[in-house]
Amino acid sequence: MSLLERIQVGDSLEEVQLSPVSRLDLIKYAGASGDYNPIHTIDLEAEKAGLPGVIAHGMWTMGNLAKLFTAFYEEGFIKTYSIRFRNMVFLNDVITLKASLKDKNDTELTFNVVAVNQNDKDVIKGSVVYKLYK
Repeated sequence: MSLLERIQVGDSLEEVQLSPVSRLDLIKYAGASGDYNPIHTIDLEAEKAGLPGVIAHGMWTMGNLAKLFTAFYEEGFIKTYSIRFRNMVFLNDVITLKASLKDKNDTELTFNVVAVNQNDKDVIKGSVVYKLYK
């Protein structure tokens, strides 16, 4: 029996800590996503926009949340994903990803998910419905 078949409401998945956000991460994401807004890669442009510095793409952070479920790819898939952006992610921030089981209904598991920065401040928060193959 797999971990996700045994997990109970209130249990948490193993946290995932990302490497500090680098400019190269954001340049690569810009190329992959087609989002070349310079506030994500150029300091001067971010400052002109009234920001204290370069910020990560919100979708870069959201996409990284899927890493919580990478270990379980043979057991199922992310069926739905719903999040809210809470705070900006800056260069050198260290993001920790967390998930706890909110509801379990046969083959569908609903997790509360959150990404927090090194100051334990939520940067995104939401839910993921994970569908087991069984």
